Amino acid sequence: MESQYNNNSNTISSPKNNETQLDPTMLSTWSHRAWLASGSTAVLLSLAKLAIGVTNSKDHNFWLVALSSMVACVVGFVVVDLASGVYHWAADNYGCASTPIFGYQAEAFQLHHEFPMRITRHEFVNRTHPFACVVTFLVLPTHLFWDHPIIHGFVGVFFGCVIFTQQFHVWAHGAKNQLPPLVVALQDLHILVGRSQHEAHHRPPYNCNYCVISGFWNAFLDKNKIFKALEKLLFLKFGVKPNSWS
Repeated sequence: MESQYNNNSNTISSPKNNETQLDPTMLSTWSHRAWLASGSTAVLLSLAKLAIGVTNSKDHNFWLVALSSMVACVVGFVVVDLASGVYHWAADNYGCASTPIFGYQAEAFQLHHEFPMRITRHEFVNRTHPFACVVTFLVLPTHLFWDHPIIHGFVGVFFGCVIFTQQFHVWAHGAKNQLPPLVVALQDLHILVGRSQHEAHHRPPYNCNYCVISGFWNAFLDKNKIFKALEKLLFLKFGVKPNSWS
């Protein structure tokens, strides 16, 4: 995949070098829309099975099933924030454009540090469809094997957040006066990661605050140096240095 970035600059691009000009790589296509629709449908189907499962249990431990399903939703939201941090850390520090399968993601994540506002120029469907594509293939099989509302509570919330990870990320780059009031409220409640927390990640060497859903895990991971420990382990095992050591 051709890079969307100019590798010869270490600063955010100016209008003269097309930072604010919409290029074809930022536009949504019908295939992008199809992937977003399929991923969203898979997630909505899980949430529908959650609701149906809870409703149908009204004569059999309704409150137990309802409470357990709510807990599953919360757990899904907490776990997806951790997953976003692990994925972000890996893409920031390992791999390059030539890495099989994930190379384009590694390149985009790493160059995002040089052009942090470029992600905000992409159209909504354009920026969300890659994860929606993955979600389609991961979630649809669950519908073939499970119908329990607890499972679909976790799956629906977890993968719903996966689809919109980049949108949450974009909001974390926005000023409060440019964001919808509901988004600002969710950021203030620390349900979504806010700009002040995410800005810390964009300071060299870009080695903290990797989680981009709610940011719930950032303090724990950074305080306990979890990623630094993993980096040392990988270096000792494979001799590979992370980009944050450069």
